[in-house]
Amino acid sequence: MVVPAPGRDPVRVPIWVVTVGADLYVRSWKGDAGVWYKRARRYGTGAIVAGGTERAVRFTPVADPALEEAIDAAFRAKYGSSEYTEAMINPPAAGTTMRLDEVR
Repeated sequence: MVVPAPGRDPVRVPIWVVTVGADLYVRSWKGDAGVWYKRARRYGTGAIVAGGTERAVRFTPVADPALEEAIDAAFRAKYGSSEYTEAMINPPAAGTTMRLDEVR
């Protein structure tokens, strides 16, 4: 993921992405202390890079408990049971859930 900030170098970080329905979701493993998360909240846009292709995205915060449970399940299904998965579904990370909407 690439999150820009005017006047600074963009933050480039590997990130776990899951799908629920047709939508992509991300979370900050460091909760709201994550640098990319802070910039995503402040500036609202960034990019994802996959398979050598970069796409501009808008970060949309998620605050729907039922959807957040589905996202938890998607993290478990995709990444299995590990301490890292548990960190991604615990409240500090879950509270940073964002949907990625392509900017066209």
